[in-house]
Amino acid sequence: MQSAIFNFQSLLTVILLLICTCAYIRALTPSLLDKHKTGLLGIFWKCARIGERKSPWVACCCVIMAFSILFLQ
Repeated sequence: MQSAIFNFQSLLTVILLLICTCAYIRALTPSLLDKHKTGLLGIFWKCARIGERKSPWVACCCVIMAFSILFLQ
């Protein structure tokens, strides 16, 4: 069993989940992520921005990843 860092598909899954989770949290409580735009916690704000601005692409990637995990493994 490999960690998500060394398995490319697992790494993509973790990144997609991070983007979707950050976008969801920012939709519920924007002030939680907006006060940390720089530094280490700024990664979560940037993921939320990606999730908001590229939401059709992120949704498409989530569907493709779900199909890949469910039917191709």
